[in-house]
Amino acid sequence: MSARISASFQDGRCSLIPFITVGDPHADWTVDIMHALVEGGADLLELGVPFSDPMADGPVIQQSSERAIERGVTLESVLSTVREFREQDQQTPVILMGYMNPVERFGEADFPAAAAAAGVDGLLLVDCPPEEAQVLHQALEQEGLSSILLVAPTTREARLDRICGAASGFIYYVSFKGITGANRLDADALQAPINAIRSRSELPVAAGFGINDAESAKAVAAHSDGVVIGSALVKLLAESEDRADAVGRARDFVASVRQALDNS
Repeated sequence: MSARISASFQDGRCSLIPFITVGDPHADWTVDIMHALVEGGADLLELGVPFSDPMADGPVIQQSSERAIERGVTLESVLSTVREFREQDQQTPVILMGYMNPVERFGEADFPAAAAAAGVDGLLLVDCPPEEAQVLHQALEQEGLSSILLVAPTTREARLDRICGAASGFIYYVSFKGITGANRLDADALQAPINAIRSRSELPVAAGFGINDAESAKAVAAHSDGVVIGSALVKLLAESEDRADAVGRARDFVASVRQALDNS
């Protein structure tokens, strides 16, 4: 398990986990945006690896992936982005969120060591179920990286046991059935499923999908150890006029969410 991820959940407050797609809105802006997110109060950064068929993502993140791919962003350049970020920040955890295909193209046997060397702390693969990921998870563990696994509202008890046993770092609870960016979050409905996870695992539980502003983040924080906010931030960045505008938007947006969480 990543020590940086573990430390990010130990101060008693709800961890704020913003998501951005590497290379969007422009490839050479990403590192500056990452630093701005930390300055705004992010506890952990989730970086989207651009992929041509992001099945779990809604239109906003799908389009961000398309723009990044058009600019030539690959898994190799994602790792380069993390290496550059680590030149100034050795403390903030960074996890990669994506799909199995880029990892297979990179080389499943080579990826964990390369990710660890770049400064990555964990990996979340949407389309790689734990039943098919034992070898990869062992390789990640050997490199000190966490395997972040998803639990959905439709996850059955037997499979929940398996997921909780295989995950490390934290467990990501998908707040509703559907894709990212949808506006049908019911924060009160999170209590029972998150309690079910906590009865099976001592790992922190972060909730994502449908969290789009300070108010919804605060509502989810009442039940979870962390909140993941992505589509609203990605959309905001896509509307930025230049690098300075993007950096300011990222910092201010995260700061407003952090303030709401701290005042909850």
